[in-house]
Amino acid sequence: MHPLFVVIAVAGAVAAFCWVASLVSRDHSWVDRLWSIVPVVYVWIFAGAAGFADARLDLMAALVTLWGARLTFNFARKGGYTGVEDYRWPILRRRMSPVQFGLFNVLFIVLYQHALLVLITLPALTAYEHRATPLGTLDLLVAAVFLAFLAGETIADQQQWRFHQAKKAALAAGRAPETNFLQTGLWRFSRHPNFFFEQAQWWAFFLFGAIAAGSLLQWTVLGAVLLTGLFIGSTIFTESITKSKYPEYAGYQATTSPIVPLPPRRARVARPA
Repeated sequence: MHPLFVVIAVAGAVAAFCWVASLVSRDHSWVDRLWSIVPVVYVWIFAGAAGFADARLDLMAALVTLWGARLTFNFARKGGYTGVEDYRWPILRRRMSPVQFGLFNVLFIVLYQHALLVLITLPALTAYEHRATPLGTLDLLVAAVFLAFLAGETIADQQQWRFHQAKKAALAAGRAPETNFLQTGLWRFSRHPNFFFEQAQWWAFFLFGAIAAGSLLQWTVLGAVLLTGLFIGSTIFTESITKSKYPEYAGYQATTSPIVPLPPRRARVARPA
């Protein structure tokens, strides 16, 4: 069987599980718990279909495994596998009728996100279809860039973890935290540096397929494009929640790039009339 059909079959089974589990448990974070796992499986399916004999596919699978291991660890230490639901879903449930949220669950949370998890891995399909192209210097350069982005996301997540642990300790001790949200380290240059590096890794991943095909004009760029769109929407929604809790967040927004790390801007000072 062609590996693409295998990937689609696995994705369909996983999506069905997530939908049924969400109905039974009334917990809609099952996709989140599998987000860092199923893409690894999909890429290894393509590598396995090539008999683990294609250096490019093996490299792609190894890199995505590192991505998955790091993201799974970070999700786990934040309590992602303890049965705690993503805080955004209860907010959306309150804003929607039961029928509306039910449709949102099956169409977006389950079907769209699982389709996206397939699409971001499909540069491996391009590489599979061009197995005659040998691994070269460009591939190694892209691998180094991927690892640099992986390191950047690791640093950003670690800075966020330390901040929230310190904030939690201060509140437990009855002290007010110095600030309600992280604004130092990489977070001085981007309000969401972890989001930037996450997306950047999948854009780099797309380049492996483009190199194998000898052209950037590959339809499998769709996964990276849609992932970027998802992060834009998620960022807007997440920041609206943060701003409603902390009005001072507007000042941070005024001086700091939303996604791409850039030098901080100076806050505008209103001139007296």
